[in-house]
Amino acid sequence: MTATKTHDTRLRCAWAVSDPAMRAYHDEEWGVPEYDSRALWEKLMLDGFQAGLSWSTILRKRDAFRQAFQGFRPEVVANFTEADVQRLLADPGIVRSRAKILATIGNARAYLAMQEAGEDFSAFAWGMVGGRPLLNGGRDAPAQTPLSAALSAALKKRGFKFVGPVIVYAWMQATGMVNDHAADCFLHPRA
Repeated sequence: MTATKTHDTRLRCAWAVSDPAMRAYHDEEWGVPEYDSRALWEKLMLDGFQAGLSWSTILRKRDAFRQAFQGFRPEVVANFTEADVQRLLADPGIVRSRAKILATIGNARAYLAMQEAGEDFSAFAWGMVGGRPLLNGGRDAPAQTPLSAALSAALKKRGFKFVGPVIVYAWMQATGMVNDHAADCFLHPRA
C-alpha cells in the first residue's frame, strides 16, 4: 500500500484521497480499534452488504441502513418479520438484496445466541487477535489471511452468514483489529 498527499499535506492511504467522504472515513474511523460489541456487529453487517460492491457505496448509504435496520440493535433486528423484509426490499436507500437482508436478521439472532450463552461478541472477536491490533507492517494489504479464515469459520460455526474470509478481513481492518494503513500514511503507527 502506498500513501498519497492531499490538500492538507498529510500522507494518506491512496484509496482515501480522491473522495472527501472516504477521506473522512479513513481519518476518523478506518483502523480505529472498536471494542463495543453492538458497533462491531453493525460494522460486520455493513461489510456483508458490501460484498460485490465498493465501500464508498455502503458509506454513502450507511445512514439509510441505520434507519432501515433501526440502529442495528440486534435485539430489534432479530425480531424482524417477512413484512420487515419486504419493507427493506422496497427501500431505495439501502442495498436491496434479499439474501443479505435475511443474513442480517439471522446474524442478529446468532449474536443474541452468543450473548445468551455468555459469549461477549467483542471479547470473542478481539480474542482472535490476542486483544490488540495486529500490524500488517505497511505492506500491500491481503484480501484475506489465515486468521480471517479462522475467524470466518468461528463465526459460521455460531450461525453467521455473509462472513467469508474476505469480508471478515475487511471488517478486521475497519474495526482496527488489523492496522493496514500504508507505511507512510500519517495514521500508521510508525509514520
